[in-house]
This record gives sequence, structure tokens and C-alpha cells, in this order.
Amino acid sequence: MRERKLGRTNVRIAGGTDGQGGGDGPAIILLHGFGAPGDDLASLWRVIDAPRGTRFVFPEAPIALGGQYGDGRAWWRIDMARLQASLMAGRHRELVSDVPEGLEDARATIDELLEAAQRELGMSPGSMILGGFSQGAMVSIDAVLRSSTPFAGLAVLSGTIVAAEQWLPLFPGRRGLRVFQSHGTHDPVLAFPIAELLRDEMKRAGIDVTWVPFRGGHGIGPEVVTALGSFARGVLAAGAP
Repeated sequence: MRERKLGRTNVRIAGGTDGQGGGDGPAIILLHGFGAPGDDLASLWRVIDAPRGTRFVFPEAPIALGGQYGDGRAWWRIDMARLQASLMAGRHRELVSDVPEGLEDARATIDELLEAAQRELGMSPGSMILGGFSQGAMVSIDAVLRSSTPFAGLAVLSGTIVAAEQWLPLFPGRRGLRVFQSHGTHDPVLAFPIAELLRDEMKRAGIDVTWVPFRGGHGIGPEVVTALGSFARGVLAAGAP
């Protein structure tokens, strides 16, 4: 694994022909969640059974949180007190229409990163899965919805809907996109029924969703890793040049 910058973003690159992203194979780009360090998902490259030669990119979110989060980072800041209050009161759906302050900046960061990945590493969007966990999944959804780039797939790991009034009209424009979506049935952070709502809205718009619910909380279990590998083999083989 090696570290470098793509655009203005620090990334960790692994896999490929040499374990450091060498070669011209397909790519999986995964964004970590709120409060996690930049290398939080990096170990996944060793366990996701993707096609031989697949390159993995793990971007580091730009905001250093510090304090109680230590070396944790974020794509945008979250009002945790408000979030917890809404969750405790069962007002999950209130969060669906929120447009997080900082979402636009986060999307711009990822757009720049993707351009650099194509230009500097020869990563073709048609052989690329973009995705992430939790907040990283939300940034990925937003970036894909607002782009005409023909991604091979989108991976939504324990993500949810935000900016619903903006997102829902954009779903039909991604008809046929292949999406992997996983979510824990007992997720205490991002409610399972809202993940089901996201799934249903995508399917209604003609998006091809591979749905992987699992008995668990806010995380990435072994069954998710196995299923994501299967998804990657399918969409990256189909999207290979």
C-alpha cells in the first residue's frame, strides 16, 4: 500500500499488480465514515474478492475532527447532539430532507479526486466502483447522482437518504446503474427503515439494486464483504475494457 495525493485529497492505494495499485486494472474507491481515521477501510482490499488486478483507493476526508474523535475525520461536520435527540425520539424521517452543510464541498472534493484518478492513474469510470461507509456512502451517492459518468457500480454500505428533495428527482437519470446496498437491521445510528426507503426509491427509478440486509448494527460484517466481492466481480468484469 502507498500514500499519495489525488487532487487535494490524501489517499491510500493498494491492490493492482503489486499491492500498491500498479497496473491498469479496474478500481474500487471507498470513502470512510464520520469520525473514522483516513485508513479505516484500507484493510478491506485484502478481503474483498474482486477481480485479479483490481486497484483500491481509500480517500481521507478533509476535515480533522480532533477532540474526542482523536485522529478521526469527516466529509462534513455533524451536529451529533441533534442527531442523537432525533434518534431517541424516533424522528428518523426528519433527517431525510436535511441538506447537510458541507455536502456540496465534499462532492466537489470527490469530483476532483475522480478526475485525478482518471488523469494520473488511468482509472476508467466504466471499470470503477465508487462507494463508502455511512457518511462516505452519502457523499458517494451525491457524487454519482450529479454526474453523467458511466460508473460500473455504486457501493452503499450502511448509508441513508439525505437531501431527499434534491436526490429523488435525480434517481431516474441513473436508471440501470448497478448498486450494492447493505445495512444492519439493528443499526442504532442510521435507521434500517430509512435504508429500505432508499432501496425502494432507487428501484422505483429503475436502478439495479443488490440488497444485502444483515442482522447487526452500524458496521461491515463478513457477509457484507463476501457479497460485495461477488458484486464487484460481476460489475467490474462486465465493465472491463
